[in-house]
Amino acid sequence: MTKLTATTVKGQLEEIEFIKKVRELSDKIGHIKIAMLTTSDAAGKLESRPMYTFEIEDDGLIWMFASKDSRKVSNIEANPQVVLNYSQPDTDLYITVNGMATVTTDPVKIEQLWSDRYQVWFPYGKTDPNLCLLKIVPEEAEYWDTPDLLVSQIISLVKNTLAGRPHVEGENKKIEF
Repeated sequence: MTKLTATTVKGQLEEIEFIKKVRELSDKIGHIKIAMLTTSDAAGKLESRPMYTFEIEDDGLIWMFASKDSRKVSNIEANPQVVLNYSQPDTDLYITVNGMATVTTDPVKIEQLWSDRYQVWFPYGKTDPNLCLLKIVPEEAEYWDTPDLLVSQIISLVKNTLAGRPHVEGENKKIEF
């Protein structure tokens, strides 16, 4: 359980609301571990690549390992605005996260997230001089979650048709942080 740090009731309520939003996003992303990270270079050209993401904790931060000498790192240093796209096509779940990224070499966080399986990319392990972390602070997220069962989709279509409402398949929601 996360300990609240605010000293006023209003501040604690704001913290609780923030944690609820983070947990909603974390629950949606769930076991989707790969996101397409989009950055822009100095000329404004967008570049996307798949990146492994760690479980989102109550602070809402999204963490990724990266190489200091990579284009994504130089892009983030020039323009920290990034977009993460997650998808799980077999259940029709799609999530996009807009946020601000920073590059860090925090040894405590690297130690916390490190596993020997990353040694393939960082041969000198957690002390690899090229290893860094991308810390992404979400500003806004949006998801589209469509029922994965055809029967659920048909029932929804019939209910909306009988009620005279347009058919809306699934849930679409925007989360502001």
